[in-house]
Amino acid sequence: MNVKPQRIRSSKLLCSYSKPHFCVSFHLLQNMEDNSSQVELVLSGDMNQEDEVTHHFHQSHTSKPSQRSPRNICFMVTAALFIFAFGFLIGYLAHPKTEDRISPVCRQSESSEDEDDGPVQTDVFLDWSNLTAFLKTTLTTSSIENSLSLFSSDSHEAGSLGDEELGEKVLKIFRDYDMKPWTDEHFVNVQERPTRGTNRVTFRDATFEESGYLAYSANGLVKGAVLYAYYGQVGDFKKLQDLNINPSGRIILVRAGNISFAEKVANAASVNASAVLIYPDSANYTFDEGMALFGHVHLGCGDPYTPGFPSFNHTQYPPVKSSGLPAIPAQTITASTAAAIMRKMEGPNPPPGWGDGGLPDVSYKLGNDSDTASVEVSNVLVGKKILNVFGVIKGFQDPDHYVVIGAQRDAWGPGYARSTVGTSLLVELARTFSEIVAKTEFKPRRSIVFASWSAGEYGAVGATEWLEGYLSSLNMKAFSYISLDAVVTGPFFKASASPLMYDLIQSTLKEVSSPTNGSRSLYSEVAGSNWEAAVLEPMRMSDPAYPFQAFSGIPSVSFRFTSDKGYPFFGTMLDTKENLYSATSMNLLVLTKTAGEIAGQMALRLVHDHLLRLNVEAYSSTIRANVAQINKEVILLQSSGRLPKILKLQWLLSAMGSYSRAASKLTFSIQNSNLKDTEQCRIINDRIMEVERDLLSPYVCPLERPFRHILLGSGSHTLGALRAHLAAIKDGSSADTDLLRNQFALATWTIQSCADALAGSVWDTDNEI
Repeated sequence: MNVKPQRIRSSKLLCSYSKPHFCVSFHLLQNMEDNSSQVELVLSGDMNQEDEVTHHFHQSHTSKPSQRSPRNICFMVTAALFIFAFGFLIGYLAHPKTEDRISPVCRQSESSEDEDDGPVQTDVFLDWSNLTAFLKTTLTTSSIENSLSLFSSDSHEAGSLGDEELGEKVLKIFRDYDMKPWTDEHFVNVQERPTRGTNRVTFRDATFEESGYLAYSANGLVKGAVLYAYYGQVGDFKKLQDLNINPSGRIILVRAGNISFAEKVANAASVNASAVLIYPDSANYTFDEGMALFGHVHLGCGDPYTPGFPSFNHTQYPPVKSSGLPAIPAQTITASTAAAIMRKMEGPNPPPGWGDGGLPDVSYKLGNDSDTASVEVSNVLVGKKILNVFGVIKGFQDPDHYVVIGAQRDAWGPGYARSTVGTSLLVELARTFSEIVAKTEFKPRRSIVFASWSAGEYGAVGATEWLEGYLSSLNMKAFSYISLDAVVTGPFFKASASPLMYDLIQSTLKEVSSPTNGSRSLYSEVAGSNWEAAVLEPMRMSDPAYPFQAFSGIPSVSFRFTSDKGYPFFGTMLDTKENLYSATSMNLLVLTKTAGEIAGQMALRLVHDHLLRLNVEAYSSTIRANVAQINKEVILLQSSGRLPKILKLQWLLSAMGSYSRAASKLTFSIQNSNLKDTEQCRIINDRIMEVERDLLSPYVCPLERPFRHILLGSGSHTLGALRAHLAAIKDGSSADTDLLRNQFALATWTIQSCADALAGSVWDTDNEI
């Protein structure tokens, strides 16, 4: 009997009824995975009693020739049946059907002993509660504070000497922890400020020199009338349209906030604006009116001049550019410049709520044709070498499968919240996991890769180039990504994640203590009646985990402690230690430790359990909600005659059902799996890992639509775009039947293909469609 995965305690009862001799041996098998037990009952007669006694204890018996009277035989049979029934009942109640998806590998073992031997030898290993306790005690606020001091820097823009020095520090720490560190070198294209002077804005007779800038803006000099468009969201331009105001050819003036700079510029370009000016309104930003803003306007991730290709030095780049590069100039301006312009603007009053800004002595107006201005942008495109730094703690069972924990290292200025906290927490988690493996008997089944990214401020450039360079292997081996970027800026917990990771987030919040009340779980403070509604936010393109999720098909999560009003110092020179301590009410260290425990326990769970803690059924409800909304809109439009009856949804509904059935079957297989069967566990894990990747549409070109995820991506292939198309028809646009049929077909076959892959073997495919 193979006893490696179990601990065994054996006891034996020798039962002697008259002359026949047999013994009953009970073996208590302790399951390592969930602390449950299994009783094995063995009936041993005289023929094998010697072998049994050799394993357990020695006892002599003197036997006379057996005399089997009918009474004795009846008695023996009755006793045997009773013992068999009793043993079967115990075995049935104690037998573990599968891994408790919450419980740990409990690996305390006791060796079986002979009666004549000495005391029982006991090897004590860590169970799940011990592991998490060790993580919490090893990850300390004092060590976090030391790392914050080590990685604090006033100047570490991507590719700069300061950025490289921080990378060397990370590399040395990984080397000290014997994490087999390595670096990944990329040569990327970034935009910098003009080499001479600054970008300029002229309004009437005044010229303003702006020290801030927006990377990847189009260069040039444009003129036009200024139009105030609030935050520059799609709904804001819709309101202007309702007021019969044409934004075509206008210079759009918008507030910073609510959506990314890139989205603001893309929305303005979609209505044929000539340029965009973005300013921090005093209602949202309380810093000095002369403070400059920095950012980028590439509606995408990675180097926009090598879309879909890794920026390695030896790469032959095709002459292409990202479709997310704007065709119009964009520039940030200070609050003082915005106030000077808006004081002289005329025109109609803005819609309700648009005039609630905080600029002094400003009466907010939309502007008219006489409010002419010019914008001159002269950014310089330069090539830079950047370094990503990696370390790994290798798994012992499936080392080729790994979770990646990553953090941005660069920043426009001090970047204390943007990069210093995340980088410090990254190396602290590396130290903590190294000590767990070195000082305990815990052996992670899978590997943990720690990654320090450069050029994050330009749109996750370092991370995206790595994904592009190793995409073929990563989406088969990297099963999760955990982002530590901007992880602490306030007291309230929020997260953006793949639906596959919702259950993991929930269980982790139940195990991690609140940073303000150690006697309560974080879950009890954030949950309310619906924890998902209270905690989860959509994963946007500006999210550092977005390229992992929507480009590579790797289940990802980014989480943060934030505030209701947001952190106003991102992209400024005021993202400092002092301002972050103030924003967190001086609880920065405690909040950072709690964030480390969340990331650490999620990663620990993903490398600890036999089966990956990724719930494939979560996507069933996500797909169902999208399809239900689409079905509702189609029925309404067809009933009103605005959509032809030829458009049928039965195939999309069928694909949805196929996925739901495949997910349910896999869940049933998980619940009834044999955790000791390594090959079976690996097959199940491979099926789980395929889900996210199979939701990347195979029908669109990655160069034109890099974010191919049909639920979380961007482009006409997504279910979100299909809903938007139906909404536009509802609002009065003419129906493009061919486009709709194409969208329905691509969505249907992507979901169906994912369901077929999830079903497992080709003969298990649900092909009812």
